[in-house]
Amino acid sequence: MQNHEHMHDHGHDSVLPGNIINKRTPDWEFDVYHNNNIEKKKLSDYEGKWLILFFYPADFTFVCPTELEEMAELYPKFQELNCEVLSVSTDTAFVHKAWHDNSPAIKKVNFPMAADPTGTLCHLYGTYIEDEGLSLRGTFIIDPEGKVKTVEIHDNNIGRSAEETLRKLQAAQFVAEHHGQVCPAKWKPGSDTLTPGVDLVGKI
Repeated sequence: MQNHEHMHDHGHDSVLPGNIINKRTPDWEFDVYHNNNIEKKKLSDYEGKWLILFFYPADFTFVCPTELEEMAELYPKFQELNCEVLSVSTDTAFVHKAWHDNSPAIKKVNFPMAADPTGTLCHLYGTYIEDEGLSLRGTFIIDPEGKVKTVEIHDNNIGRSAEETLRKLQAAQFVAEHHGQVCPAKWKPGSDTLTPGVDLVGKI
């Protein structure tokens, strides 16, 4: 079996679509595998909730199940924060089902698994590797209005932290609800925030 986690060094550079922070990307329809069913969904179906788009290279690989398993373990915490998680790869929904049926780690996944075999979603978010037909590891936090709030894209050999994604979501929600305040590095709920102003200049 080929290890899809490895990225070649030739000709696959993916160009991000400009600055997408606070921008809405176009709506798009796709298949999802969820609760042993395959159904059609659109990005607009998730408006009104926070959304994590969690791109990964391929099913039946090595780093990917560890990432999706960690996300599955934290999924109830995302749900408590009015947030849906949507994993995305260029596999079909039928391959998602086969992986879910066969992998002990992926059996734990109960969030929707989106299928992007044409690479459309990957192209929209700038994660598509042209000469491999796979996605980079990309994590995007999208607010209830459909606006992108955070972007994280990794080389495919570097796994992500679902705990850090949860922390970023908590910070994004806090500043959305408390206008004029900002969350410093390592901020977690209950920690001190900052109110930018001339009094703080040079004091931090």
